[in-house]
Amino acid sequence: MHPMIPAFARRLALPIFLGLLAAGCAHQPPAPVHAAAATCPPPPACPACPVCPGAAPTAAPAEAAPPLQPATWEQLGAWAEDDPAAAWPALRTSCSTLVRQAAWKDVCEAAGLLGRAPTSADARRFFETHFVPWRLVNADGSTEGLVTGYYEPLIHGSRTRNNRSRWPVHGAPKDMLTIELGDVYPDLKHLRLRGRVVGNKVLPYWTREEIAERGADVPAPVLLWADDPIDLFFLQVQGSGRVRLADGSMVRVGYADQNGHPYQSIGRWLVAKGELTLDKASMDGIKRWAQDNPKRLAELLNANPSYVFFRELPASDGGPIGALGVPLTEGRSIAVDPRYVPLGAPVFLSTTYPLSTRPLNRLVLAQDTGGAIKGVVRADFFWGFGAEAGREAGRMRQQGSMWVLLPRGMSPPVAR
Repeated sequence: MHPMIPAFARRLALPIFLGLLAAGCAHQPPAPVHAAAATCPPPPACPACPVCPGAAPTAAPAEAAPPLQPATWEQLGAWAEDDPAAAWPALRTSCSTLVRQAAWKDVCEAAGLLGRAPTSADARRFFETHFVPWRLVNADGSTEGLVTGYYEPLIHGSRTRNNRSRWPVHGAPKDMLTIELGDVYPDLKHLRLRGRVVGNKVLPYWTREEIAERGADVPAPVLLWADDPIDLFFLQVQGSGRVRLADGSMVRVGYADQNGHPYQSIGRWLVAKGELTLDKASMDGIKRWAQDNPKRLAELLNANPSYVFFRELPASDGGPIGALGVPLTEGRSIAVDPRYVPLGAPVFLSTTYPLSTRPLNRLVLAQDTGGAIKGVVRADFFWGFGAEAGREAGRMRQQGSMWVLLPRGMSPPVAR
């Protein structure tokens, strides 16, 4: 049948043809009654009706692999290469919150009995006694995923706007609504919407570009004024940091909220536009491009509609506060997707150092989340504070495997 015949006509053609063929067979003319039977030729045989081919069986969709699968300590091949005592301070900070949960109460109290600085052997024995490893597995059954890095940046700014400090560091806007989807649909407990009321409708909150265009019309307090828009952008990407004022004093800011729009990588935008090659789309590469193309700065920044709002935090020598509500520990904290990894849980991470094949096998604590940290085998490794930590974080885009350690008797969150 001609390929240009519409689909519905093709579907009707075969039944019509079969009906007409059957009708022709049923109405063959009978032999004349006045003729002798011997002289009457037999009627032509009806052609066999074509047999319609059976429909091809449809393959059932592959069932997604369970995201957490039981493992043994022997399957953590590099477990013996790390010193678990080095992760003990991070475990204690997790337990300061987790001890209030029934599933964690006993294990956190047992950790407290070991004190602040157990030996490596005692720490290893503790984890192997009180925890069970669960391997993180992607839906397609693969066991490797992306491991990126983040850090606590230092930028320069002022309490007041001046010729040098011209870019606002906004607090959370007063007119932004937060709708917790889990209040209506328990399966969506980790998802929320942000919006604004216009008349009797709830509309999406303003994008980054719209916030910049509206300026003072956005009802969001200005906490500080930044000297450099690119530095401020990366402060938003990291979610927390410190601002050095002209008198040398420091102001610490942390994540307060976000405008609800999805994060889009400006590095990928530059690659897609042919402005940078993939290997040059690091934080340093993006900063150099911005310096060389000041007239396209707004176009670059607006490629990411997401916008982060901050709150001022008390001065502290510890790390920034993560999603668990405790300070992050340099080199021992990661951000995860909490749909699969319970916040506060120990995780054994097996990956490599940035831009190298040198192994980085380390016990870390899942103490943070991030807008771009989505998926089962996915982690963001916290490098610490300052420029050197920023360089390592900006270059880190490695593949890695992960095992979450859960207290004995505790079921994985997705299996409950």
